[in-house]
Amino acid sequence: MTRARTLGTALLLGATLSLTACGGWASSRSAVSLNMTRGTSPHDAAVFIDEEFVGTLGMVAARGIRLPEGEHRVTIERDGYFPWDRLVSSDRQAIKLDVKMVKIPD
Repeated sequence: MTRARTLGTALLLGATLSLTACGGWASSRSAVSLNMTRGTSPHDAAVFIDEEFVGTLGMVAARGIRLPEGEHRVTIERDGYFPWDRLVSSDRQAIKLDVKMVKIPD
């Protein structure tokens, strides 16, 4: 079972709100912008940064997210697709990721 399948809707929303509320990444003083394009990748795929759920791919692609400077692992998962995983390093430049998830063959 993937992490995305085991999380309920309420938990997903709660995790998203907790990361953007006080003390989350959004409040970091030295942060950079992470933007994603999803192309044909599923909008409801789960986005994890440093193993913390941050939202769906559609939401993150539409709104972006703020990351503290440093190295971060970005993982995107959805049933029926191979996980998409990248290690990004943020210094002061905005990061743009083009996410192209690949379907698992039947």
